[in-house]
Amino acid sequence: MTISTASVPAGVSARRRSLRLVAVVACVPYLSLKLAWIGGSHLGIPDGSPLLRHRLTMVLANGLTVLMDAAVVVLALLLTRPWGRRVPARLLAVPMWLAVGLLAPIMVGFPLQLVLEGTGGGGGGASDKPFLDDWVFGVVYGGFIVQGLALGALFAGYARERWGHLWRGRMRELPAGGAGRAQRRTAVTAGLVALLPGAVRLLRACGAAAPDGSGDRSLQCVYVLFLVAAVIGAGQLAFRRGGALPVAVPLSLAWTGSGAVACWGGWMSLATLVSGDRPTPLTGLTYAGQMITGLLVAGVIARFLTDRTAKAPR
Repeated sequence: MTISTASVPAGVSARRRSLRLVAVVACVPYLSLKLAWIGGSHLGIPDGSPLLRHRLTMVLANGLTVLMDAAVVVLALLLTRPWGRRVPARLLAVPMWLAVGLLAPIMVGFPLQLVLEGTGGGGGGASDKPFLDDWVFGVVYGGFIVQGLALGALFAGYARERWGHLWRGRMRELPAGGAGRAQRRTAVTAGLVALLPGAVRLLRACGAAAPDGSGDRSLQCVYVLFLVAAVIGAGQLAFRRGGALPVAVPLSLAWTGSGAVACWGGWMSLATLVSGDRPTPLTGLTYAGQMITGLLVAGVIARFLTDRTAKAPR
């Protein structure tokens, strides 16, 4: 995907500097906790936690997540520094897609869990094994939510200034035959593949037991939400549906939904491999279905933006 570079005003506004500072500071609690665990501390980890089973695995996993969260700092700088305006589209789009995908479900799911717990709804499907102290989730997920809000605001402004011409207008203004047959087939395939993970998640959200302990009902609802967003967004882009909707709406749905289902499908698959706790075949297929759906929808987005770039005035 090649996207032309539009001129971006020099200088950084006070608002963006503030958002950059917020994004960086929000990383500090998580990075501090992870570095403490790598150093051997058990802060926030109760006795008997599965995290204490394998020291080497824990160090490697925490090292990976430290690098992932440190990438938020790099992205915050990239989106607000002059050198960031010269970064090729691919080198920015991929890490931002990953960041959005990993953060968006937390930004929706964690507040939803708190609401359900506060109203007595409960999430269901919790494991009896102690994992982390409760305060850790508040600190970590609270930090992630702040990171997501700040980084999202920075990226929205950056993308609007650099590439905003690619999603101006409304869906009805797009050429009716603009989407190719391959793009439409990809969107349909994504919808068909999403049926399996969507059905499994929906059943578990309705109370069906998950034998491997992956059945938190509020999180199941969140994954269903993002699967639906990805498929609807891709379908509207590929089939030019939506009429009066701004082009940015289906593009945002496809971008956020695809990142969420692909990244968390991949992350949970990796987590089960590292931990040695093998999921059931159905759960494994659910993770794989999410990854495939997300990647297919990402392909629809890439094709759409590439076509728009080719037709944009030079």
